[in-house]
Amino acid sequence: MQPDPERMAETREWFAKATLDLRAAEFEFTAQPPLTADIVFHAQQLAEKSLKGFLTWHDEPFRKTHNLVEIGEQCVALDAALEDLTQRAARLTEYAWKFRYPGEPEEPPVAEAQEAFALAREVYDVILSRLPVEVRP
Repeated sequence: MQPDPERMAETREWFAKATLDLRAAEFEFTAQPPLTADIVFHAQQLAEKSLKGFLTWHDEPFRKTHNLVEIGEQCVALDAALEDLTQRAARLTEYAWKFRYPGEPEEPPVAEAQEAFALAREVYDVILSRLPVEVRP
């Protein structure tokens, strides 16, 4: 049975958006000094959109939220092997808002941005590996 073309297209759209966050974070590392607040924001977004793409593929509705704990739990309900990854990725949640507004803490150090990006990239890669090639950007 062929997958639903509409679901394939919607899933592909999530990963196209995730790829934009991936590219933005990579580019922001080239700035001198690196734009670490933006990098960690895009890392959170990369993980979030990857997990939402997974849920979309499995036709699992989700709330409009940046909470990676909640989104991760929904993914684990579909694939228990994702538990360790989603638990580790949960710490990226705060980057959806931390450092984004005046009066917030100083920019994160480069090492923190590197760790956040590596983790988000792992989420992206692992999730894509569980989906058909046709939904990849």
